[in-house]
Amino acid sequence: MRFSLNIDHIATLRNARGEDEPDPIAIALLAEQAGVDGIVVHLREDRRHINERDVRLLRELITTKLDLEMAATEEIIRIACDVGPELATIVPERRQELTTEGGINVIDNIDKLKSAIKDLHNAGIMVSLFIEPHIDQIDAAAEIDADFIEIHTGVFANAVNEEEQFDELDKIRIAVKHAKKLGLGVNAGHGLDYQNIKIFREVPDIDEVSIGHAIIARAVFVGLKEAIHEMIRLIG
Repeated sequence: MRFSLNIDHIATLRNARGEDEPDPIAIALLAEQAGVDGIVVHLREDRRHINERDVRLLRELITTKLDLEMAATEEIIRIACDVGPELATIVPERRQELTTEGGINVIDNIDKLKSAIKDLHNAGIMVSLFIEPHIDQIDAAAEIDADFIEIHTGVFANAVNEEEQFDELDKIRIAVKHAKKLGLGVNAGHGLDYQNIKIFREVPDIDEVSIGHAIIARAVFVGLKEAIHEMIRLIG
């Protein structure tokens, strides 16, 4: 199971003072040295953290995979096609949310997403859809030629007791198996941390996990490299 680091929170910290530090690009390069398999950034329509300068410099400088999270809007699709990340992960986006709150409804947005995937594929970019672990959504993702799904793990991460957590984990296991049967790659992310990631070693066929906030928060205490090394050891 691979591990990509989401560095959006570094950009949030930089933007809080309207200055240049900490630079997300420098953090991405340090993260690569520490052993991450990829860098994840979300270029939001309101540019609240990551901006176009960040995305373009990351494309030029990092040597691992660049995963660009994005809404399926005309402007962001155009930027993605120009930049050329290895993977574009299409997510739902609301201006007032603090962070992405759930998976995209593929079924209700089938034509829009199909068009976005076609445009991204024409630019040589693989596409992932960030969805809930629901079979009908996975089927729809496969029908419109997505390459990957990323399973939203927020419900699992926010479970209030073990029973609820294991119920959600069973849904994720079923979803992963189903997606693999359809030929889809499977990533997972949202709310994963140093405690709940351990159980994902028991979920076969997840290709990659995306983790951000937990790593950056841990890095405040132990430094970025050690925070990354700790997570890599847990993922196994």
